[in-house]
Amino acid sequence: MIVRNCAGGIVFYGDKVFLLKNEKEEWVFPKGVMRNGDLPAEVAQKRVFEEGGIIANIISIAGDTSYEFYSVTRQKPICNKITWFIMKTDSDKFHISEKEKFQDGGFFDIEEAMKLVTYSQDKALLNLSYKKYKEISQECLNCCTFI
Repeated sequence: MIVRNCAGGIVFYGDKVFLLKNEKEEWVFPKGVMRNGDLPAEVAQKRVFEEGGIIANIISIAGDTSYEFYSVTRQKPICNKITWFIMKTDSDKFHISEKEKFQDGGFFDIEEAMKLVTYSQDKALLNLSYKKYKEISQECLNCCTFI
C-alpha cells in the first residue's frame, strides 16, 4: 500500500464554507499531497489557492482524517492521510482553476454544505470545524471589544 501525506483546508467566509465538486461528482474540501518536505500548513494554503483561487488564513488545526482507495493506474491500494486546517477568508470570490479535476464549487451555508458533502467523515469534520471556527471568532470579538 502506498501511503500519501496530504493537507487541506476547511475555508469559512462568515457562516459559509467552501466546497468543490470533483470529477466523480463528490463534494469535498480542497486538499493536496505533501511532497519534498512540504509543511502541512503551506500545502493546505497552496491547494486552497490553486483549486479555488482563494487566499485564506489558517486560524486553527481541524484534525486528521484518512481514507483508502485502489489506484487503477498504479495497480495498488493508496492510503491518503490528511491534516486539515480551519481557514478564514475575507471574500466569497473564488475561481476554479483545475477544470479537469473540479466541475463546480462555491461557498455554501453550513446546513446546505452538510447535505452536499459526500463523505460522513467530512461531514463530522465540517461540524467540528464550524463549532471551533465560531468559538475562535467569538473569542476574537471579545478580546477586541473596547469598553
